[in-house]
Amino acid sequence: MERSLMFKCGVERLQVGRLGLGAIGAIGAIALLSGPAAAQFTPSDPLQAPLLPSLDQQLAPQLNNGTRGELRDRADLFMGEAANQVRRGFQRKAIALWEQAFDLYRKAGDTQGMGLSLDYIGLTYADLGLMVPAEDALRRRLAIARDRGDVQSQVYALNNVGTVLMKRGFAPEAEKTFQEARQIARDIRHLEGQGLSLSNLGLAAARQGEQGRAVKLYESALAFRRQTRDAVGEANTLNNLGDAYQALGLYPDAVGTYGSALSLARRSLDQTNQFRAIDGLVIAHRDAGRDTRALDLLDTRLQIAREQDNLRQQFVAVRSLAEFYQGNGNEVAAKNFYQRALLLAQALGDRIEEVRLVDQITQIDFPNLVR
Repeated sequence: MERSLMFKCGVERLQVGRLGLGAIGAIGAIALLSGPAAAQFTPSDPLQAPLLPSLDQQLAPQLNNGTRGELRDRADLFMGEAANQVRRGFQRKAIALWEQAFDLYRKAGDTQGMGLSLDYIGLTYADLGLMVPAEDALRRRLAIARDRGDVQSQVYALNNVGTVLMKRGFAPEAEKTFQEARQIARDIRHLEGQGLSLSNLGLAAARQGEQGRAVKLYESALAFRRQTRDAVGEANTLNNLGDAYQALGLYPDAVGTYGSALSLARRSLDQTNQFRAIDGLVIAHRDAGRDTRALDLLDTRLQIAREQDNLRQQFVAVRSLAEFYQGNGNEVAAKNFYQRALLLAQALGDRIEEVRLVDQITQIDFPNLVR
């Protein structure tokens, strides 16, 4: 029996083992707001989603159910500990552990485990915004899948490479990669791979300003995702569709679609898609002048992050609340939340965010300061 390791990654299911890698399909959560904090709630950007699981995504490794071996056992332990670090929001520590696991799998001649490790290393680098090492790891993972003749893993690996290309701003190139993945999935009648590839093709179209084409692609993706009962993938595509409706100014359609994504994510215990749907609803309600409803949703977001003991998502929620209050002119409340966000950034060891937050607090304290 082959070893399998299941992640719910980003808002896409990341499945490694028999079926290969369930790619992340870029999506619009506000999990890591990489730009400077604005004076209002930052819109959801599909390319700013966390690309690795956190506690809310219920990482559930099932390690090495087949032939045992000392090197494989040690590697599996590193993989499990990396999962724990991701749950806590410490991606860099997870990368170091996955690299150690990769080295052990290599020594054991376990190409499946090597591919697994590279999946997570590449996606984590992408989550951290380090696109060059991310693409390198994911292309190495694709090469392993091709060497093994594992066509299903190729579908997922191509989707992951395409996602990184999207993050680097190469949407046309990403679209070609997604098209290749879709063709392979069609050739082998792999419904899940077709749904994933179509959803990513919709995202590529949206990134190129073709929202109408994106809507059609998302609708096609939904048909496959419902056939395969892929709740996580369906919620992801619904969130993508909500983003497209919002970009087109179709407020009722956006709210209804995000609401469907939120309900589905709650039923499937998919915390990442819950966060993303909430973020979309916050923006939609803000744009419609429904600030009270938007604030309630932000409070809900923070509560979920606390229940999951996810420091990274708590940080995002608290900073979003700070931006909300600053956008509404309530600088006292904004400063309070920025200070709380600063403490969380320090706990995460996120020096970049610390500097940004200190700058935000300084601007509130000294609004006339010449910069």
